[in-house]
Amino acid sequence: MGYANAAFDLLKRSAIPPYPQFYELLYTYATGVNPSLNNRINAVFRSGVSPSTDLAEALYNEFLRSDLNERMSSVSERMHARIESVHDAIDAAMTTANAYSGSLQSATGDLERDLGGDAMRELASRLLFETRRMQDTNRELERKLEASRDDISALQRDLDDVRRESMLDPLTKIANRKSFDDGLADAIEEARQSGVPLCLMLVDIDHFKSFNDSYGHQTGDQVLRLVAMTLKSNIKGKDLAARYGGEEFVAILPSTDLKGAMIVAENIRKAIQAKELLKRSTNEKLGRITASFGVAGFKPSDNASSLIERADQCMYAAKRAGRNRVVSEDELIEITEMPAADVSAA
Repeated sequence: MGYANAAFDLLKRSAIPPYPQFYELLYTYATGVNPSLNNRINAVFRSGVSPSTDLAEALYNEFLRSDLNERMSSVSERMHARIESVHDAIDAAMTTANAYSGSLQSATGDLERDLGGDAMRELASRLLFETRRMQDTNRELERKLEASRDDISALQRDLDDVRRESMLDPLTKIANRKSFDDGLADAIEEARQSGVPLCLMLVDIDHFKSFNDSYGHQTGDQVLRLVAMTLKSNIKGKDLAARYGGEEFVAILPSTDLKGAMIVAENIRKAIQAKELLKRSTNEKLGRITASFGVAGFKPSDNASSLIERADQCMYAAKRAGRNRVVSEDELIEITEMPAADVSAA
C-alpha cells in the first residue's frame, strides 16, 4: 500500500493520467527495483522539466512494455513487404528483358534483309527506345535492391535485438531456461573437444516459499532480482548465469575446474548472505537471504542431463546439511551419509 500511495501521489503531482501503464511505471519507480528507470526519472525531476503524458509513455515503452511478439510480427511484416517489392521489381525486369530480347531477335532478322534508309532509321529508333526502357527498368531494380539492402540491414539489427530479448528471463533480466539449455550444450561440446574443464553450479534460495507467503509476491520478485543480479555480477568472461526455474538459478562455468568453481560459489553465497532486506515503506527489516549451492564438474561420459542431475544432487545435499552452504560432488558421499533433515520448506 505504501508503494501504491506513492505511485498515486506522483501521478497527481505530475498531472499524468492514472492509466494502468502509468500507474505501473510509477509503482515500479516507488519500489526501486529497476535502478535504470529510477535514474532516468530522477534526472527528469532534477531537470525541472514538467512530466508529460508523452514522456511517461516513452519511459513505459522503454523500460516496462513487453512487446516481443509485436516486434516479431512487425519485423516479419516488414521483411515480407520488402521481399514482395524485390520480387515485383525482378518480375518487371525479367518481363522487360524478355521483350528486349525479342526486339533484338526481330532486329537481327530485319538486318539480314536489305533495308532502305527510312527502314534502317526506324529500326534504330525502335532499338534505342527498347534499350532506354531496359535501362530505366534496370535502374529501378537497382534502386529497389539498394533500398532492400538498407532495410535488410535494419531488419537484421531488429531481429538480433528480438533474439537477445527472447533469451532473457523477463523478471530477472538474466538468461532464461532456453538460453541456458543452448549455452550448456555448446559448453559441453567445447569441453568434450578441447578437454578444458567445465563446471555447473545450481543455486536454490533457502525458504523462498515461506518468505514469499509472509511478505508477498512483490517482495519475492525483488528477492529473485537481487539474487540474479548478485549471481551475474560475480561471474565473468564466458560464464553464463541463468534462471533455471522458480527460485532456482544456474551458472555455467567454462574453463573452470571444481576447486575454482567452489571458490566462485562460496563468494556468491557470501555476497547473497551479506544483503539485508528492508521494506522501503515501513523500514521494516525482513532479514537476510541465504541460498544453497551444488557444484558438479563435467566428465567425458556426461551429457547435459547427467551433469545437471549431479549438480542438483549436490544442491539438495547442501539443503540436508543445513542450507546456506556449498556442496561439490566430491563432498556428496560424505554429506549424504549424514542424517537427513527436513527440506520440505526449501
